[in-house]
Amino acid sequence: MSDWDSDKAPEWGDKPAEQGALRRKPNLPPETGRDWKLIEKLVMSLQSEQRRSRRWGIFFKFLTFAYLFALLAIVWSPLGGSLEATTGEHTAVVEINGPISADEIASADNIVGSLRSAFEQENAVAVILRINSPGGSPVQSGYIYDEIKRLRGEHPEKKVYAVISDIGASGAYYIAAAADEIYANRASLVGSIGVVAGGFGFTGAMDKLGVERRLYTSGDNKAFLDPFSPEQEGEVAFWQSVLENTHQQFIEAVKKGRGDRLADDERLFSGLVWSGEQALELGLIDGLGSTSYVARQIVGQEDLVDYSRRKGALRDLVDQLGVSFGQGIASQLVESRLELR
Repeated sequence: MSDWDSDKAPEWGDKPAEQGALRRKPNLPPETGRDWKLIEKLVMSLQSEQRRSRRWGIFFKFLTFAYLFALLAIVWSPLGGSLEATTGEHTAVVEINGPISADEIASADNIVGSLRSAFEQENAVAVILRINSPGGSPVQSGYIYDEIKRLRGEHPEKKVYAVISDIGASGAYYIAAAADEIYANRASLVGSIGVVAGGFGFTGAMDKLGVERRLYTSGDNKAFLDPFSPEQEGEVAFWQSVLENTHQQFIEAVKKGRGDRLADDERLFSGLVWSGEQALELGLIDGLGSTSYVARQIVGQEDLVDYSRRKGALRDLVDQLGVSFGQGIASQLVESRLELR
């Protein structure tokens, strides 16, 4: 007879399990229960941290894409930026800031484009050139001068006023001479009607260092004014004639623009720079006043709208970082650049 059929009372270990006992949690010691609770809290904490990480990840990805789109907008946006919409009459302003050069913000392309926009705007009753520049390229200055004269001929109802702030010298004054009237502050620097070209000569330093110059050219004057070769009297004389010719062009432009308002003073075209008060006495300017003064008192329309083209934010950042600093120094060392100063 098997144990299953036996009437024998079950021994220890043979006692049948009570109903539902298999479904109950094991009766763990207190220490084990606390461990399970800690593990459960840790798992929940990890899950919560993962959710937060995903949310922050999405946020930073969105921020990165927004930054990239903004960067692309800066790169592809036009140099000038958008002109503020205006429906009423106003005085147009075009700024000429810094050196006048093809690769600067005060280039003929930028300034001429701004001038055309200002003249073509029907609600612009007059145009003010707000000048703060020491001068620069005679070619760029000449382009702007000629364009102002042309636009004045096409739009005789709109007068052009030049207002000099800190400085309006050399090529900047060349441009100002194309205006109907010129104004400045009593302490502004005005004039410097002359031409300058400079460079360096390194022959003495090369002799001391034992450096030999080897230059091969085709053409008698191809190495004209080479800074690493001794000066030649004929080359210096020829270059001086170029400066004199350019200076004469400058003088003729000023006389054409200012006419009989200029004083009979031989120093006017000597390259000297004058204060605003002195310039008024010499006929280089027509009065003392700021941009707002001219708009309010002379034009009669004090609402100003700036038509100037400006650098993009990215270009400005690059310039501030000084990426082109070394290149600029090198070009100054080896080039003889013609400038109005």
